[in-house]
Amino acid sequence: MSLPPLPRKHAVLGPGALLATALAWLAGVAAVHALPALPKLAGVLAAGSVLVLGGLALAWVSARWRWLGLAVAVLALAVCSTVWRAQARLSQDLAPAWEGRDLVVTGRIDSLPVAVLGQGGAPGWRFMLERQAGSQPDLPELPQRLMLLSYAAPGTEALKLTAGETWRFTVRLKRPHGLANPGGFDAELWLFEQGVRATGTVRSGTRLAPAPWWTLDAARQALRERLRREVPEPALAGVLAALSVGDQSAISRADWALLRDTGVAHLFSVSGLHVTLFAWLAAGLAAHLWRRSQRLPLRVATPTAARWIGVAAALGYALFSGWGVPAQRTVLMLGTVALLQTLSLRWPWPGVLLVAAVVVTAVDPWALLQPGFWLSFMAVGLLMASSGERPEGWQAHAWQGLRSQLIATVGLAPLSLVCFAQLSLSGLLANLVAIPLVSFVITPLALLGAAVPVLWALGAWLTQALVGWLQWLAAWPGSVWWVPAAPLWSQGLALLGAVLLVLPLPWRLRACGAAMVLPLLWPAVSLPPPGRFELTAPDVGQGNAIVVRTATHTLVYDSGPAYAPGSDAGERVLLPLLRNQGVRRIDALMLSHRDTDHVGGAATLMRGLPVALLRSSLEPEHPLLQAGVPHTPCEAGQRWVWDGVEFELLHPLAGDPSAKPNARSCVLRVRDASGRSALLLGDLPADEEQRLVARETALRTDVLLVPHHGSKTSSSEALLAATRPALALVQAGYRSRFGHPVPSVLARYQAAGIAVVDSPACGAWTWLSNEPPSQGICTRAERPRYWLDRPTPALMAKTPLQGPEQPMPQDPPPDSVQDEPAW
Repeated sequence: MSLPPLPRKHAVLGPGALLATALAWLAGVAAVHALPALPKLAGVLAAGSVLVLGGLALAWVSARWRWLGLAVAVLALAVCSTVWRAQARLSQDLAPAWEGRDLVVTGRIDSLPVAVLGQGGAPGWRFMLERQAGSQPDLPELPQRLMLLSYAAPGTEALKLTAGETWRFTVRLKRPHGLANPGGFDAELWLFEQGVRATGTVRSGTRLAPAPWWTLDAARQALRERLRREVPEPALAGVLAALSVGDQSAISRADWALLRDTGVAHLFSVSGLHVTLFAWLAAGLAAHLWRRSQRLPLRVATPTAARWIGVAAALGYALFSGWGVPAQRTVLMLGTVALLQTLSLRWPWPGVLLVAAVVVTAVDPWALLQPGFWLSFMAVGLLMASSGERPEGWQAHAWQGLRSQLIATVGLAPLSLVCFAQLSLSGLLANLVAIPLVSFVITPLALLGAAVPVLWALGAWLTQALVGWLQWLAAWPGSVWWVPAAPLWSQGLALLGAVLLVLPLPWRLRACGAAMVLPLLWPAVSLPPPGRFELTAPDVGQGNAIVVRTATHTLVYDSGPAYAPGSDAGERVLLPLLRNQGVRRIDALMLSHRDTDHVGGAATLMRGLPVALLRSSLEPEHPLLQAGVPHTPCEAGQRWVWDGVEFELLHPLAGDPSAKPNARSCVLRVRDASGRSALLLGDLPADEEQRLVARETALRTDVLLVPHHGSKTSSSEALLAATRPALALVQAGYRSRFGHPVPSVLARYQAAGIAVVDSPACGAWTWLSNEPPSQGICTRAERPRYWLDRPTPALMAKTPLQGPEQPMPQDPPPDSVQDEPAW
């Protein structure tokens, strides 16, 4: 006896209800990610339960409003699910009381150790550690997943680490904290997505158990070591390792810049393109073999068997390559599409994409925040919407491939500008060669080399030839188009215009689409009015860097630190910040003195943007003076005016015999037409401060860059009494290993009634001189998000960091930046 069927009005989930529920889910997830702080879980669950039940009731009783009822229920479910998962992840945060202390942890190395260089070139490893539950009940509640750095002590070798091994480490941890700058990479979001709620450095370690031979991690590391032995050139071996086991550590930052500038960086990671290709090849081979059997097609239809074998192959490849976020996303997409086809649900392509997006975000809610998510889904959608009949013949296939590449390049250009603020104008030519060569030749050679190692040599040779082609394209004038930050309305308008451009629509509509893209390509740049200046103090960590803009000029005072060989504040902070502001030329670069935390990013800055003049106290033989930029030594009394704003050097004196770099720091005063000013002192020590006070009778200023990052050797009482600033800026590293700013110095500022803003708590600080300094904007306060760290401001800090330690890198690994799967 069968149950009676539901009434017609309850039986079918129509296209409208499907669209409404899918969009409601994505909107609920996105709404949570826009919150500055998470609400109480109990309240969210209570309100969500009411909305879910109410929405389902409305969908049941009313066919007309079924779509609304389902949308409300799914929206509430998405909000509850995302808040619950985010709260669970935040609950693992390291307590501030345990930062900077030596702790003993036991766990398994849960990633391929990546070779890194610390300050001074000390060799080491970066790796993930999965703590063993219940192994140390006497320890405080620590996060389950840690990102650690292990550096070699002076005169010793770095620890030999293998994925899958069990170790006991003495570590010094800190909360996941990154730099916060306009246009910069959100390292705290990246750590949150990875489930890392504490980072730290290894003080010592003992291996407790080897990696089991059967584990995937051990197999991946063994294959990586074999590949590096067979291919002696590290850069070429790094490319093959990136395509086979997902390890991108050997690809240098210079090579990443080349790949990014030519628009092919997505090809050199295990992205959606490679996983999909692997699934397609496996499905084709499976279909061929399946048909040769007499019994198998009778049990399972060949298309169905091939489809699921392809998904299984994609899953295996994704697991072996490290189960990265782009690979996870692609496997979920393939599995969702395969399930819909197996169930004979012939939905239109927008419905298929929306269901796949819902599945991906249900498994990983933070995928919605990743550029690769939007690039991959939009690329597939554009190709589906513009596809025509299946081509026949090689000429038709070639034209279809060229057409698909052109559609993807044009259609994704605005989204690339929104996500990365740059567009490779040579990307179409680069991808025409790189996509087939990397996808159909180099990647298969990288995988098959595990069985036939000689194929790795062929893959390396082809990679070298491809790099030569890319270098030639990158040398073209104007190869890369950079755009400043655009308002949200122009970003949305450009994305809609790109869709109109590539769809098979009348040319009048396509012309409208082209016009809609223009505001994104040439956005209005915000500049201070004549007679005023804008001062930005970027968050560079332990170092100094200040950007001063007038109506038509830009000055950069110091260039931040070098974090490690090949990584500095010029690349990671200043160039993205200046391009975000629309700066295309630096009129003056002033380097206060030679210390690396002040000049570490200068070489990168001079390569990335034209510099008209270099002013410094560097010695004549310094390498930075050999770069060909006109140089003028800093001398007290130098003065110039830009757009009604006066710039004046107050130190050092001409012919000053002091040999100490700090004592020769260039001291710059910037004063607008109304008299408001900022005073930048570099690392000037207390004795030179007192000489400066004795020489200059009018040092009163509105904003003071705290000298020497708040060291006890600077910020004398005489200086504070003479300058009497309304606000003092401290640029120092989070939990600085030098203890900056020193509590006694902070107490001095507090006693003088001077407000102090420090970069770890504020992020980048921006002030327009026609407003009081108290109106300056902190990046962390301007766009708060629930995953951002909220460190204690300097004046409220209890104790400095105890003892020296190797600092964590201020930038994420390069593979985290290039997370965009291709079409």
